[in-house]
Amino acid sequence: MSRPKILIHGAIAVSEGLAARRDILIEDGRIAAISENIQPDGTVETVNGEGCIVTYGLADVHVHLREPGFSSKETIRSGTLAAAHGGFTTVCAMPNLNPAPDSPEHLAVEQELIRSQAVIDVRPYGAITVGRSGRTISDVEHLAGEVVGFSDDGCGVQSAETMFGAMKRIAAVGGIVAAHCEDESLLHGGYIHDGAYACRHGHAGICSKSEWAQVVRDIRLAAESGCRYHACHISTAESVELVREARMEGLEVSCETAPHYLTLTEDDLQEEGRFKMNPPLRSAADRNALIKGIQDGTIEVIATDHAPHTAEEKSRGLKGSAMGIVGLETAFPVIYTRLVRTGIISLGRMIELMCDNPRRIFRLGGALREGEAADIALFDISTPYRIDSREFLSKGRSTPFDGWEVFGRCLLTLKDGHKVWCDEEWIRSRNNRQATNNHI
Repeated sequence: MSRPKILIHGAIAVSEGLAARRDILIEDGRIAAISENIQPDGTVETVNGEGCIVTYGLADVHVHLREPGFSSKETIRSGTLAAAHGGFTTVCAMPNLNPAPDSPEHLAVEQELIRSQAVIDVRPYGAITVGRSGRTISDVEHLAGEVVGFSDDGCGVQSAETMFGAMKRIAAVGGIVAAHCEDESLLHGGYIHDGAYACRHGHAGICSKSEWAQVVRDIRLAAESGCRYHACHISTAESVELVREARMEGLEVSCETAPHYLTLTEDDLQEEGRFKMNPPLRSAADRNALIKGIQDGTIEVIATDHAPHTAEEKSRGLKGSAMGIVGLETAFPVIYTRLVRTGIISLGRMIELMCDNPRRIFRLGGALREGEAADIALFDISTPYRIDSREFLSKGRSTPFDGWEVFGRCLLTLKDGHKVWCDEEWIRSRNNRQATNNHI
């Protein structure tokens, strides 16, 4: 398939400390040139980047693509189209699948779907334990070369002995554990945060200790085993402080949080399934601690925990709905609007959190440099729009951000120089507005 020659003209390029107006020339699927002024020839398709930022493709290290096994919720095809729609060119697929990728044979089922259906780069996780049961350690040694890391996401490994054994074997093959931290003995049937909202409305609460108690345990096990360790979707102030202390001690520990934990709290809850996820929305104090964590570098990654379900599964209110919301198509605009435009973090810091750091920590490769693969995302940061879940390419529609007015609409996503998403209608209307303003 031939690849077009594309010039992105006049956008603010953001990557690795750079935040400056640049032209970017894409040729033969690679970044051919990055310069202040590239003169197009007649063979180049020029994309007007005025009022936009351009970055290397975003990377999400925590995505549920649901296939194989749960294609009514999402498929590799729909999930990667949604990712491209959000400016992501690399996603890491969690292993709560059927079959779970706990052996090369089971992983091969997922890999074949990725090869035939994915429109962007998908890196699968291997399961820590067989069937994600928390008991028998999976075939780590034979999976290691084929997976981005190891996780039992969806549930925490309850046995410290099993987790330690897994960490030693994963460390021996140079892998990383991406841990869902949840002590099930502390859940007591809870399904939202154990705070003021749960108390007022008679809901069963999930205490913060159910998360941070396993963070304590896992950091200790990581130190003893020498395993690289990444804590998934942290939501509590205690978890932030634990990771901060571990990093100060020189441990190879990292963590992520998600856009909803940085922008919402239990005070925003409504009696709808689109506000239900695991871990739950916590207190304002927890959110403030998370924000401090992304400001001071304790939290190195923002990941979406994109977790689609069917409409019926999300229609049963806070108590009865399935846990999880979608996030690939809202992450960039929500973070840009609520954290960058308000001055909480810089644009450069945002790109570190959503592109540079996840690529470094999980060894995904890629950067906005000449000679690299043309995995590029272009975002309009000058024109507001309203999030409308009916426009999503994901099969999931459940988001607490529906109706929010935001900036940062993704206009174009390239994977190896191919257009995997292009908002042609928005680009045309935008160009017409600019032409009118210039004429006036």
